[in-house]
Amino acid sequence: MLSRLRHLSRPRAVALCALPAAALIAVAALAPLPFTVARPGMTADVLGERDGRPVISVQGARTAAVDGQLRMTTIEATGPDADVRLADVVDGWFRTDRAVMPSDAVYPSGDDVREIERYNAEQMRASQDDATAAALSYLGRNPDDVKVTLRLADVGGPSAGLLFSLGIIEKLGTDLAGDRVVAGTGTISPDGVVGPVGGVALKTRAAVRDGATVFLVPEAECGDALAERPQGLRLIPVTSLRSAVTSLTALRTGKGDVPSC
Repeated sequence: MLSRLRHLSRPRAVALCALPAAALIAVAALAPLPFTVARPGMTADVLGERDGRPVISVQGARTAAVDGQLRMTTIEATGPDADVRLADVVDGWFRTDRAVMPSDAVYPSGDDVREIERYNAEQMRASQDDATAAALSYLGRNPDDVKVTLRLADVGGPSAGLLFSLGIIEKLGTDLAGDRVVAGTGTISPDGVVGPVGGVALKTRAAVRDGATVFLVPEAECGDALAERPQGLRLIPVTSLRSAVTSLTALRTGKGDVPSC
């Protein structure tokens, strides 16, 4: 091959050398890749209803009327069995309303769809239990006297924990949202520690699309949220349930400092 190339003009030699590369690119363009493409997903007001039923129901305690909204946010991602091609990946890299991530980072439990659904459902149930424990502990309420039921069956994972806790606190009489549409994300531990979740930049877009003007973001993810912050959305960093309640109360009353990312 080398001896034959010595007798070719430069343009023809370059063209011949480019053939294998072109073939590889063509194969890559047609082959499925181990990536997932995500976009802004649905949001849900935890103070409202979902499918005709309250997202948060409380028994054993008086609940308060609410004026604002506390919206948990999600992302939608292609499934582990989806054929994601090179064109999808390139398109996702150049769009601010898409994100391209390794599939094993999005689906750590594997590529079996039923197993993933089971895993996400378990994560959601655990998140709801932790959210209830954190909210009742913050309020000093006895969990034996107050029963909280959370319904959001079509959403999986732990990232709604913070908003569930805030929703329970508001339902039990502490006005947090006022008349605003507040959105956010973050895991919650039983003792009220807020953790990061991923996909924050896409969730802020979902929040603005659905009317939010304020977004609660785990402090560790402020940089990600700022990088793609939609115009008109105020980002408030939180590290704990208490810091989230304090910030929202200061925002509603106009008394006290409200941190920003």
